[in-house]
Order: sequence, then C-alpha cells, then structure tokens
Amino acid sequence: MQTLKDNKEKVAYLKTLLATLKSTIDTSADEVEIMKLEAASTDPDFWNDPLEAKNVMQDIASLKDSVSQMVEFEENVNLIVELEKEGQLDGSYQGEVDNLTKIAEELKKKSLLSGIYDKKNAIMSINAGQGGTEAMDWAGMLYRMYLRFAEKKGWTTETVDYSPGEEAGIKSVTFKVYGPYVFGYLKGETGTHRLVRQSPFNADNLRQTSFALVGVLPEIAESDAPSIEIKDIDLDWQFFHASSKGGQNVQKVSTAVRLKHLPTGITVTAQTERFQEQNRKIALDLLRAKLWILEEERKKNLVGDIKGEYKPASWGNQIRSYVLHPYKMVKDLRTNVESSNPTAVLDGELDEFVNEELTLSI
Repeated sequence: MQTLKDNKEKVAYLKTLLATLKSTIDTSADEVEIMKLEAASTDPDFWNDPLEAKNVMQDIASLKDSVSQMVEFEENVNLIVELEKEGQLDGSYQGEVDNLTKIAEELKKKSLLSGIYDKKNAIMSINAGQGGTEAMDWAGMLYRMYLRFAEKKGWTTETVDYSPGEEAGIKSVTFKVYGPYVFGYLKGETGTHRLVRQSPFNADNLRQTSFALVGVLPEIAESDAPSIEIKDIDLDWQFFHASSKGGQNVQKVSTAVRLKHLPTGITVTAQTERFQEQNRKIALDLLRAKLWILEEERKKNLVGDIKGEYKPASWGNQIRSYVLHPYKMVKDLRTNVESSNPTAVLDGELDEFVNEELTLSI
C-alpha cells in the first residue's frame, strides 16, 4: 500500500517532468499550426484531393489532442502541487497521482518524438529473404505481428501492395499505418529480423533460420517536402491486373500500377485499391517517401538530427532475433531488450522493444 511519502515523491517527480515538458513541447507553436491548417481546410477546393485532405484533417486532430493533453496535464499537476502545499494531499488522491504519473510517462515518450516527420503516418514494407517457403512464412508472421501491434495501439492499417507466397506466407507486402506519431514510434523497426525455429514445412522438423527485411518510411504529402520534385517526364507508368484481393473489378480492369522513377531507378507498386487513380496516388506517395530517404542519405551530416539512429532498410542491418527452438527468446541486438515469451511478441506485444529503441535513438 502506498504511503503519503510515496505520493509526495511522485508529486516532486511530476513537478520536475512538467518543467521539462514545457521546455520541449511548444503548445503555442502547435496552436498556430492548427489555425493555419484549419484555415486551409475551409478552401472550397480542399477536398478535391481526398488523400491530401485526409492527411490535413488527421494532422489537425493529432495537434489538438497533443495540445489538450498537455494543457490538461499541466492544470492537474498544478492542482496536486497546490494540495500538497496546503497539506491536503492525503491517501484519497492516490488514484489521481498514479494516473497523472502514467500520463507523464506517455508525454515523456512523445517529447522524444521530435523528428521532422515523427508525427506522420508510416509506410511499412516487409520482404522475405532467401529460403523459399520458410522465409515467406516468416514474412507473413511479421506482417501479422505489426497488424496486431497497430490494433493494440488504436492505429488503423491499409495494405497497398501484397504479393503472396506460393505455399505459405508472403513474398512482400507494403502497408500504411495511420495514427498520431506512428512513424516516430515505428521507424526503429527498420532492418533485418531473424527467426530460428523447427521447420513446420519438412517431416524431420529440422532447425531453420529465416530472415525478413522490414522498412519504415514516413507518409509525406507533396506540401511536406517541396524540395522533392517529381517531374512527369521522369516517370514510367505501367498498368496491370492486380494479383491480390480486390473483387471482380480489380481483376477485370488494369487497376494496379507500377511506377519507375527513371533518374534513380526506384520502382514502386500499388494494387489493392479498386480504382486506378487511387493506386496512382498511393504509388506517388511511396515514391516520394523513397526519394526523401534517398535525399537524407546524401545529407550525412543531418541524418542524426532528423531521424535519430534511423537507418535505411538493408539486409546487413540485423536488429532482432526471434528464437523458438531450442529455447524461447526474442532479443533486440541494439538495446539488449529480451523477452522469454515470443508468442506474446509475435502477437503484437512490442511496446517494450519500441520504447527502448526510441529512448536509445535520441
């Protein structure tokens, strides 16, 4: 049972953290940005581009939530501090103090997400490594893991490109994750993920090591990155029948698109929407994000400031091992965070890994 001393120590912690948060979270700047975006949303042509409009409305909602959460936190901390000064902070306030402490920890994590695009949605990709069915099954397991993690966080997902495996799992998948600070939370998942287990695909149950590559990029609107110029003359568009689920319309009409950026050779595909124009816009979003990371790679002196320890997806960048046999263990090779319950991790329990990587990358 907590004592009055426990509450006093927590109040002291809350006072210190409030001062720190006020120095790092600029609510006045957020309020100015809200007014700017709300003014833009009143333009008669605002909804001519539904995807861009959706992003703006999400930004407004996210900023308003951040401002109101910080204002409410400050008011409640000041109230608790005043009660302590007056000697009225007794055990009946234990619940309020504990709740404020939890909110403080969440705000502390958000304050670490100060990158240019940390507040943005994320574009995730998963590609199976060499190893045939084993690797494709592993890629499918990771895909499920991230979908479950997003669900637990209250985020929404949208698959934009999906290539199934011949026998099991997936060859590759690209999907968007929508929510506040999603890119900031997920960018540390970029890299190679390794699975060790007894193979379910051969009669001898041999021990098998499989790899899959995870990439995470921010969803960047054209207005977010004016320096990234995409010229029509540099684009090679191809249209084909979608191979993924999408209903009869997708199968009858060439709604899927493959877009190649001629100067860089970057190629992206989008095929899950029912209409070609929607897939074209998604493909441009994917290309813009990849051109952004390419540009940042060329600015080596700025990479740390913009993305912390975020690194482009590459097969040499192994970040985490998931061992199901001969023992059970998930270990992050950067933070040394471990879990002896890989079943829970693969079911979306990733907070411990994500939070530690977030702290490490600042």
